[in-house]
Amino acid sequence: MRLISFKQSFHPQGIALCAFRSRWASTSASVKDPRVGDRSIYTLDPIDYNEPKFNKILIANRGEIACRVMKTARAMGIKTVAVHSDVDSNALHVKMADEAVCVGPAPTSESYLRADRILDAVKQTGAQAVHPGYGFLSENTDFAAKLTAAGATFIGPNSKAILDMGDKIHSKRIAGEARVNMIPGYDGEIADEDQCVKVANDIGYPVMIKASAGGGGKGMRIAWNDKEARDGFRLSKQEAASSFGDDRMLVEKFIDNPRHIEMQVLCDKHGNALWLNERECSIQRRNQKVIEEAPSSFVDPDMRRRMGEQAVQLAKAVGYDSAGTVEFLVDSKKNFYFLEMNTRLQVEHPITEEITNIDIVQQMIRVAYGHQLNIKQSDIGINGWSFESRVYAEDPYKGFGLPSVGRLTKYEEPVDRVEGIRCDSGIREGSEISIYYDPLICKLVSHGPNRQVALDRMRDALDNYVIRGVTNNIPLLRDIVEEERFRSGNITTKYLPETYPQGFEGASLNGNEERTLVALTAALQALKIARAQMFTNQRKAACIDPLLKDYSFVVGSPKNGSDSRKTANVNVKFIDGNTDNVEVFVDGTEVKLCGDICLAKSVLHLDIDSEASKKATVQVVSKRPGELVVIYKGSQFKMRVMPKAVSELLQHMKEKPKVDLSSVVLSPMPGAIKTVSAQVGQMVTEGQELCVIEAMKMQNSLHASKTGKVKAVNVKEGQTVDEGEVLVELE
Repeated sequence: MRLISFKQSFHPQGIALCAFRSRWASTSASVKDPRVGDRSIYTLDPIDYNEPKFNKILIANRGEIACRVMKTARAMGIKTVAVHSDVDSNALHVKMADEAVCVGPAPTSESYLRADRILDAVKQTGAQAVHPGYGFLSENTDFAAKLTAAGATFIGPNSKAILDMGDKIHSKRIAGEARVNMIPGYDGEIADEDQCVKVANDIGYPVMIKASAGGGGKGMRIAWNDKEARDGFRLSKQEAASSFGDDRMLVEKFIDNPRHIEMQVLCDKHGNALWLNERECSIQRRNQKVIEEAPSSFVDPDMRRRMGEQAVQLAKAVGYDSAGTVEFLVDSKKNFYFLEMNTRLQVEHPITEEITNIDIVQQMIRVAYGHQLNIKQSDIGINGWSFESRVYAEDPYKGFGLPSVGRLTKYEEPVDRVEGIRCDSGIREGSEISIYYDPLICKLVSHGPNRQVALDRMRDALDNYVIRGVTNNIPLLRDIVEEERFRSGNITTKYLPETYPQGFEGASLNGNEERTLVALTAALQALKIARAQMFTNQRKAACIDPLLKDYSFVVGSPKNGSDSRKTANVNVKFIDGNTDNVEVFVDGTEVKLCGDICLAKSVLHLDIDSEASKKATVQVVSKRPGELVVIYKGSQFKMRVMPKAVSELLQHMKEKPKVDLSSVVLSPMPGAIKTVSAQVGQMVTEGQELCVIEAMKMQNSLHASKTGKVKAVNVKEGQTVDEGEVLVELE
């Protein structure tokens, strides 16, 4: 092991170069790394250490994808260079790399999207190639061309293929010529809102308005009428300009109740092209994927073959030479239509790796160097089933996920607690989720011999995933993987609004589960009191063991779907003073808790004997005295534990008055104000847009809840705001 050596210098253009020597000398492929999975799964084309390769590559990205690429590069014996903004100077991908270059301040437009600074970093470090990951410059044809002109290799498709497929208008023409099934739409660029409305009426509502250069759900809106078409065009155009630097828009027919199924392709520079089976990506919110699986339960072998062949036809038509993804919309009759081609590594590529035993990043690096694929189409099979849950720093109770920011005060991944689990993440305990970047915490991947086993492992992994400091979407993910319709595979892109028509409200508990949480909360409170007595009165502890006492409490627990609480009288006894064997009576009903009931553990695994014997995985977060937050089935339940006298007094407390939310516009999330249309003294109508807030490169329009006069405007364009901050007040 070597100590990290640090060197810092400044380039004439002001770019700081920070060189780190890796603390790990070994790059053996046999090393197990839970963040990228056991390398022994990549059995179809293992690393050949005698094969010529790049000596050093630069990863023009951040977060989990930068870490993911570095893992494979390290295993191949290739040195890596990280680029980072000033706020990312202590990020995990920077610490993992052999060298690191600061390319600017926090905003992406001044750092990760600065192609000139990335190119300068390539020259400074002597990197022979650049892997762009996904997003940022991954589909920027100008960057790819300039990189080639500078003598470095772009680890991705050639710039012509990116240009042909990255422009959705042009790609549709090429796909049609390649005899790929097409969606009805307008073949051309939409100039303004009026033309958008006209084309939408010609095609027939509903329509999809989306950026020609878009991806990842950004710059996309569904419109069902003329007003939504105008608003959708304007907001999507602004998002596209902010995210991609290209605001050209197109309109196409929106297929109602579709499935979103994509086909992974892999091509080399010698004319070889493969399809690596499909991924089902139908579980989405705001056109962004939430949970993906491979293969799809809806696709039969013949459909899989036809989709794969069409995907390869398209790839060959544009001279594709890297990993890429052809996306399709599929109707209920298994008709599939070309949606777009993503000329980059996909976020959800790990599930394809799990079922094909192919390291897609390794293949991209090999192909970029000039090697032929060692794999034939007949080699590609389907090994079991795999799911990916995108764990985000988001509040799932607000529109299925509005961004959350903060520092990870506690962070434990479930790879060591659950079999068949892989975590692709770019953060660690102490990392900060900021407003500047995507709020992705981790790509949680499960694998099993069949769909049900893979789902069970995903459920258990979510139960054992410990994240503190930021709000996260694990409650929603956990509920989905246990939901009956999802379990059966009966899903479409409308799954979330159909399954949760009132929005996500958290897990529901039956009577036994409620009793279990009440019993556990009381047992933990009794344990806290007993431990405190032991430490504060040690001389008497030998005579009177607090664990042999009987404890009585009143426990208040929230009602399902309500802010009100119900209470239960609870008696607790540690049998023979043993904390692993607790007898609890909840309103006279006995509940036995056996397991690791311990205040120091992040996750408790319990055996519960009440009316039915079962197991439970629970997390407990200590809050203020007398209150515990119990995390069960992914959802948080605030439990109050108090003496009976205190409970009786609380009944006489007045309720806190509620704020009239119709008279104010609150910030739904941390972000930056993009535009402000409200003015003091202005009369506004219900539903009128007052301002637009941007966070993680997504824009949200905020509207008036009632008709009235604007009393105050508390923000201006460019201002950063916190969640819950009052932006506009009405009289």
